[in-house]
Amino acid sequence: MRIFLVKRVFTLVLTLLVATLVVFVVLEILPGDPASVMLGINAQTDTLNALREELGLNQPVWIRYTSWVADLVTGNLGISYTYDVPVSELILSRITVSFPLAILAMTLSTLIAIPLGILAASNHNKPMDFFVMSFSQIGIAIPNFWFAMLLTLLFSVTLRILPAGGFAGWDAGIGPALKSFLLPTIALALPQATILARVTRSALLDVLKEDFIRTARAKGVTNQGALWKHALQNALIPVVTIMGLQFSFLLAGTIIIENVFYLPGIGRLIFQAISQRDLIVVKNLVILLAGAVIIINFMVDLLYAVIDPRLRGGGDV
Repeated sequence: MRIFLVKRVFTLVLTLLVATLVVFVVLEILPGDPASVMLGINAQTDTLNALREELGLNQPVWIRYTSWVADLVTGNLGISYTYDVPVSELILSRITVSFPLAILAMTLSTLIAIPLGILAASNHNKPMDFFVMSFSQIGIAIPNFWFAMLLTLLFSVTLRILPAGGFAGWDAGIGPALKSFLLPTIALALPQATILARVTRSALLDVLKEDFIRTARAKGVTNQGALWKHALQNALIPVVTIMGLQFSFLLAGTIIIENVFYLPGIGRLIFQAISQRDLIVVKNLVILLAGAVIIINFMVDLLYAVIDPRLRGGGDV
């Protein structure tokens, strides 16, 4: 177990460093002047020079990179060029929208997908299995932004029972805030649930073909008992992997959904920063989102040690 943890922590740190290097190279070293990008092609020379001085673009590349990484570690994300406030304040104000939305969508997706996957696997090659697979195929084929617009058209325009967009704010109470999240949560969760249901079904069917399942059945264990007591836990590793990837997507990939529903979250902030050419915000948001994805995958790796007892003795997957 200790060797497993050391390997995973080393991989985590190395991956984070590589991510910072890639983001820095793309936004600050590749051809193009960041100051010119931010101010536009018609900016005056003295204004450009002043911004380059403010951003430290006149310093050597390695100093700029190490200073930026050091600032990330200490939580100093700089000042937004557009909003003239610390980037950390912008992120903290927006994460209270994006993070609960991702949690709600992941919870709804799991509550739908796991039972459907188990239902399909326990009724393999039966009408219920065909229904679940058809449902999942439709869900995979429909883009979530188009599904979001259909939900808005039905529940907001036609039935007028849910808001079409915007966020009531947590100050208005949990009820109005959750009501603002309802349609975005469904739009994010259902397409992800269809993928997770297919993975759950496939993982269970693979495990049910293993020798230890046949042995359990030979000892008198019923099919349902073999599925719930033996197969389900062993099938959780690929399911947990997909859940980790999906939560990363839900946290870092809500740009379109937040713009469809006009939610003031991280996704909408990065979209606005790109539109306003605020590279300071873009750079720090991109690395924070990338870091969130990397850390979530690290946590998923740790869950392997809980699910798979072989890892506790120093084994690997």
